[in-house]
Amino acid sequence: MKAVTPHFRFWLLSFLLLYSYNLSAQQYTATDDGATVKFTIVNHLVFTSTVNGYFKGLKGSIRFDPHDPKSAMIDATVAVKTISTGIGKRDRDLQEEKYFNASKYPVMRLQSTSVTATDKSNTYQFTGALTIKGVTKTISFPFTAVLSGNAIQLNGQFTIKRKDFGVGPDNAIDDKLTVDLKVLAKKQ
Repeated sequence: MKAVTPHFRFWLLSFLLLYSYNLSAQQYTATDDGATVKFTIVNHLVFTSTVNGYFKGLKGSIRFDPHDPKSAMIDATVAVKTISTGIGKRDRDLQEEKYFNASKYPVMRLQSTSVTATDKSNTYQFTGALTIKGVTKTISFPFTAVLSGNAIQLNGQFTIKRKDFGVGPDNAIDDKLTVDLKVLAKKQ
């Protein structure tokens, strides 16, 4: 019987480490099914009112292991043309150049650069790049991740300034808006 060479041991160990890493960090696909991408903003036009809106067309890839959050990767987009505030004319206006410019920038994208655990159960800190209308800014926010069978539920909330992304002119609409994310992703 031949002796196992150090070179063979190195390759075997490398293969086993890579294989075990791929087993622990599960790949998930995010879709519109079970997802909500909601935004809330205040409008002071005549009377102060809160406007709620939604985006559809969620697509994405998520790699996540609750025991190793540093290995996580989140990359998701929503389709700008799916914006819905309940008023058709407003939705069409929001797709125009002065707001989201949906014909030139058809998607908004969120990509993680790091995910870390917090001291709360099932709660993590997301840091990453948010791209809207061709402008990319770093954002950070807490989110929860709950595994259930072949799926993972991610929920988070963050606040941004729309003018930082070139969305809309100075007008009676607040600059700050809140985004609520509820994403159900399934194992690939």
